[in-house]
Order: sequence, then C-alpha cells, then structure tokens
Amino acid sequence: MRSISRALSSLQRCARDCSREQQESLSCVVRPFSSHAMTETKSSQGDDVPKKSMNLFSAVNQALNIALETDPRSYVFGEDVGFGGVFRCTTNLAETFGKHRIFNTPLCEQGIVGFAIGLAAMDNRAIAEIQFADYIYPAFDQIVNEAAKFRYRSGNQFNCGGLTIRAPYGAVGHGGHYHSQSPEAFFCHVPGIKVVIPRSPSQAKGLLLASIRDPNPVVFFEPKWLYRLSVEEVPEGDYMLPLSKAEVMREGTDITLVGWGAQLAVMEQACIDAGKEGISCELIDLRTLIPWDRETVVESVNKTGRLLVSHEAPVTGGFGAEISASIVERCFLRLEAPVARVCGYDTPFPLVFEPFYMPTKNKILDAIKAAVNY
Repeated sequence: MRSISRALSSLQRCARDCSREQQESLSCVVRPFSSHAMTETKSSQGDDVPKKSMNLFSAVNQALNIALETDPRSYVFGEDVGFGGVFRCTTNLAETFGKHRIFNTPLCEQGIVGFAIGLAAMDNRAIAEIQFADYIYPAFDQIVNEAAKFRYRSGNQFNCGGLTIRAPYGAVGHGGHYHSQSPEAFFCHVPGIKVVIPRSPSQAKGLLLASIRDPNPVVFFEPKWLYRLSVEEVPEGDYMLPLSKAEVMREGTDITLVGWGAQLAVMEQACIDAGKEGISCELIDLRTLIPWDRETVVESVNKTGRLLVSHEAPVTGGFGAEISASIVERCFLRLEAPVARVCGYDTPFPLVFEPFYMPTKNKILDAIKAAVNY
C-alpha cells in the first residue's frame, strides 16, 4: 500500500509539473506572435489602419459581423448561436441582423450541415457552427459525400462553395474525451473541401473572412484554448489573409518546425529555448492544411536540412505524416536527420492525464536537439 501511495504521489507531482509547463508555454500567446504577422495585415490595409486589442473569440465575432454586413446572402446558424454561443463568438449578431439570419438549430449536426449545403447551393453564404469539433462526426457523411463532391459530380454545373463550417477544436485543459479532440486529419483526406486553422486573433479574422468568401466549402477549426487567452492588436476593418499560403513566423538555419493553431505558441517557446543553446529554428505556420503550401516548407527544409512537425492529434495518421512523406519525397538528398513528429499519443484524449498527452515545449525541445545532433 505504501508503494502504491508513493507512486500516486509521484504521478500527482509529475502532473502538476507538466501542467505548469503547459501553462508557461501557452502564456506567450497574450501578445502578437510575430511582427511579420501584423506586417502582412498592414500591407493589405495601409499603416494607418485603426486597430483594437481583442481576443480570438472577439476577432471571430467581428469577422462574422463584417461578413453579414457586407453580404445580405450570409446566414449564421447552429446550436445556441442565437444567444451568443457557448464561447460567445456570435454575441449580439441576432440583435443586429435579425433572427431570420442568425438562428438556433436542433441538436443534430448532420441536419445542420445538410441544411447548410442546401442553403449554399442556392447561392447563399452558409456559415454553420458545430459547437465542438468532437461532435462533427455525425455530419461526416454530409461533408464528405455531399459538400466535397457537389461541384465535381455535377460537372461544375452546381456547387455549394458558399459553405463554411466553424468548429472549436483542441485541448482546453479540462475537456476530456469529448471536448478536446483535433479531427483535422479526417477532413484532409477529402478532395473538394479546404481545411483552415488560425493561431491568433488577427489571423482568425482574416482567414475566416477569406474562408467565407472562398468559392469552395471550408472547414474552419478554431483553437478553443485561445478564445480568451490569445490577445493582440487586430485591424478593425475588412481584410482577408490568403488561403493555402503558409507563413514563416521565425527564420532560422538549423531546423524547420511546422505546425498550426494553438500548437504554434508552444513551438515558438521551444524555438526561443533552443536559440539559447545556439540552435537556429525556422518556424512555419501552415494556416491552411488542405490545400497546403508545400513550396514554402520545401524551400525551408532545403535550407535547414531538418524538419519537425507537431500537432495535438494522435501521431498515427495525423496530418504530420502527410507533411513528413511529402518532404521526404522532395528533399531526401538534403535531409541531415529523420523527420521528427511530436504529437499526441495514440489514445483517446485523456482527462486527468492530459498534461502527459500534450506535445509540450520540453518534448519539442528534446526532439529539436535530437535532430540537430543526429
């Protein structure tokens, strides 16, 4: 019994330490990720564009406001969106634009997306919200067999390109099995849809507006951990950021790191710590997973000779595997170490063991050193 008690005490101490590291890694998001991100936004609007400090859910709300205001064919609907949604992303939209354009739906994800496809097929902008990405699976058939194939099967006579599906994804610290999953890889296997994941408020606003106005169906995953935690100066006007264009957040010469969404904050901290040990890291935010920007990643890996990919989803079959395979095909003779993946484990997303499951800063830093010293 004493040995069991000691083991439990050790586990608890380790969990506290891992949780502390996790919080420290994510604390960096309470500021702009990099000046490069804001420069990209400035260039589209001019240096004198007014900006406002806001968190990620407020940036999403502002993007939805602009989409609804600039296009009367736009509609927002989903579970509880009529009174602001569980994360407050749709706050005041119904009061501003009317309940005929912002409305609640039954708790039926297949029905939500099926309705959205029909609405988009009639030349409208259908912005559907799935309350948690974990519950997008009942709508899988509608997304994969209807939305993704609508244009192709009609020989481009018909399409549902005005469809955007928003869904909060990823860890949140206490979500457990059914409120923490990262299902992006499922949809990256489907030709006919785009998959977009922002890392910060300014990115979320620009990428969401671009997704809504893109002539193709888009699945837009929002990192729920950052809804309130990530705060930065966001241009108040109407702007879009390019889809399928990765961003080099941090330039380096020794190793390339690729990620998306909330994981970029953790990876950036690992890059900073690696820099203290003389390792120069290049950090790339993929932003759009399908179709993804191979050229930017290939150019970077040809320069550094090493690649590390990190995501919260389980390692087996994760989108990191596709990136790894593509880079090996294109950069084989330039690689100086095996491609590294620092990802979630091949288990259901845990509750009490979440700190052990997450791809933390120290795990990434260890992988960086292993690659450089290979």
